[in-house]
Amino acid sequence: MARTQVAIIGAGPSGLLLSQLLYLHGIDNVVLERQSREYILGRVRAGVLEQGTVDLLLKANLGDRLLKERLVHDGVALGFAGRSLRIDLKTLTGNTVSVYGQTEVTKDLIDSLAAADGKLLFEATDVAVEHFDRVNPVVRYRHGGRTHELQCDFIAGCDGFRGVCRQSVPQSALQTFERVYPFGWLGVLADVPPASHELVYSIHTRGFALCSMRSLTRSRYYVQCDLEDKLGAWSDARFWNELRLRLPEEVAQRVTAGPSIEKRIAPLRSFVVEPLRFGRLFLVGDAAHIVPPTGAKGLNLAASDVRVLYQALVEYYRTSVTTLIDRYSETCLRRAWKAVRFSWWFTSITHKFSNDPFNHRLQLAELDYLSGSTAALTSLAENYVGLPFETA
Repeated sequence: MARTQVAIIGAGPSGLLLSQLLYLHGIDNVVLERQSREYILGRVRAGVLEQGTVDLLLKANLGDRLLKERLVHDGVALGFAGRSLRIDLKTLTGNTVSVYGQTEVTKDLIDSLAAADGKLLFEATDVAVEHFDRVNPVVRYRHGGRTHELQCDFIAGCDGFRGVCRQSVPQSALQTFERVYPFGWLGVLADVPPASHELVYSIHTRGFALCSMRSLTRSRYYVQCDLEDKLGAWSDARFWNELRLRLPEEVAQRVTAGPSIEKRIAPLRSFVVEPLRFGRLFLVGDAAHIVPPTGAKGLNLAASDVRVLYQALVEYYRTSVTTLIDRYSETCLRRAWKAVRFSWWFTSITHKFSNDPFNHRLQLAELDYLSGSTAALTSLAENYVGLPFETA
């Protein structure tokens, strides 16, 4: 039976970042991923990074390409009632956000681990996590046509919402909180210049729309859609037309249409599980919590969990003290629930929940209040750029 100190299940950004940080502190670990390397690098995900996430990536020695290629945004815009309100994040909070795609973060992490001869296994299937209530947990998996057993001190469940780690915990030990939203996001990726140099969130009677980007030549656009919608019903022409209808006129005029290189419909949900630690098993990132993408918190919350967990493990291996390990769940959940609250609130004021004109008028009143209140704008900006990391 092979042995390591930390077994990490899942090679998304949270698992890879945790692995990198542990290696830098001399802590042996193995990352197991059921998908192929090509699949992982082909996924298109979020791209807005809080400064705290950027700082953590720099701490992991991943700054070279990030600092050269990221787009730093000092503000964000809200479009409503035919006008656009710019929220000056830097003036209101002193902080900014960075646009750097999650795919790029993942690529940087994989390259860094490969250069350091990190133990990263793709296409590791039939993963089972066992005995995490004991001193030496075991992970079983198949790789290269053979069944393997890996003994470890700790297991980090970075395997997402549908991963095996949370499913391996007895249901009686879990408490889950969930809200499923009655709509989805239809997202299109296209190699066209962005309509705006900053993100534009647009509120319209036809539904929500978002203008974002991955670079100065690659744009990411979204429109709110029904969960029953089929991709086949959304031609590129229909998408571009619907997007323009939902945007303020001056933004719509700057939209450059082009053939989609990726198109998908994503449902929206808020989900939190408590606690996040079960003996020597820790839930990290999407395995622990899901937020709608409106507030750009998913990847940033995962990075926050990683920051708490790697510091806890470093403390343990250096001193045998378990103080930070014992506080892992409490520490992460404090920040997670604040992000869940913000993402829910931001979604509630930007999306069409029904055809009720009363609800739409309330949204407009909320937005009008925001536009005239520095205190309200500061609260939004503080949450958008990212609340301070929790300390145990």
